[in-house]
Amino acid sequence: MSKYLSIFLLLLWFNSCNQCNKSNDVVVPPAKEVVVNAPAFNADSAYYFTQRQVDFGPRNMNSKGHEECAKWLIEKAKNYADTVFVQQFDATGFDGTKLKSTNIIASFNPTAANRILLCAHWDTRPWADQDTKDRDKPILAASDGASGVAVLLEVARALQSQKLQNIGVDVFFIDAEDYGYSSALADIVKNVVNTENSFCLGSQYWSKHLHTPGYRADFGILLDMVGARNAVFTREGTSAFNAGWVQDKVWSNAAKLGYASMFSNQNTAPITDDHYYINGIAKIPTVDIIQFDASTASGFAPYWHTHNDNMSIIDKNTLDAVGKVVLYTVYQYEAEKVVQ
Repeated sequence: MSKYLSIFLLLLWFNSCNQCNKSNDVVVPPAKEVVVNAPAFNADSAYYFTQRQVDFGPRNMNSKGHEECAKWLIEKAKNYADTVFVQQFDATGFDGTKLKSTNIIASFNPTAANRILLCAHWDTRPWADQDTKDRDKPILAASDGASGVAVLLEVARALQSQKLQNIGVDVFFIDAEDYGYSSALADIVKNVVNTENSFCLGSQYWSKHLHTPGYRADFGILLDMVGARNAVFTREGTSAFNAGWVQDKVWSNAAKLGYASMFSNQNTAPITDDHYYINGIAKIPTVDIIQFDASTASGFAPYWHTHNDNMSIIDKNTLDAVGKVVLYTVYQYEAEKVVQ
């Protein structure tokens, strides 16, 4: 998960709070009362998918675990989706390393004009730079990576079981997200070439090289760190500024489903994550469902970028809540298109 706040974004967010409930240049769709018939979300399945990724070991760039996980993800995507797009490209890390990268897009009902983009990054942090030991070693990243992918794999299974008729969905597994520079790496990585926009390389690439020419989605939802016990998801500032109406929709749906305490209405500062580039470059209003922790200086959970990000922190209840909210939002949009 990327990572340090942009000072510019922070100032922009605080100075533009009156805009936080609408997206720039986006007409907010009117609310509709519809009957939502979403398929079941299986939290046991999502937990298994999390464990399955962790079983590959760290999935940091250019590693054996990364290569094996890519093959598995492509196979799973092909099992569920109507069409699968695989973007293979070389990204350049902040230290000059060539990163063999793979973006995977699983498309459902690919000919539908109205679409939702669902995203999560699948690569893992090569360093435990926020830890106190073994800081130069890669992490398992059970929540920061695997949990979001696991939820979307289970969403994909549900989408296959109950076909969409009126909208399409693209499930985007993003690579090269977590190979970014932070000041905590100063004593670990000595060869620093370019730190600008060093996180989220996969979403930056995709936003400039869309998997289909002229691709558009009505809105997007990014999942990042969505598997930990007692997680709280706040109204993060980049999401609010760029896609306030989407945030309203998702958080309202969470409350309807009984998850108001987990999906808090607290406004928190903007962060730079994959949605920053999807909003800014691809111009798709996208929100980030990401764990916030007020007890830490970073605002991220204590396990963030440490070896404690392992299966011991993963909770089926959190996976279940996030998955149900995402599925409800998808099938709500499907129902809304029927009554238009």
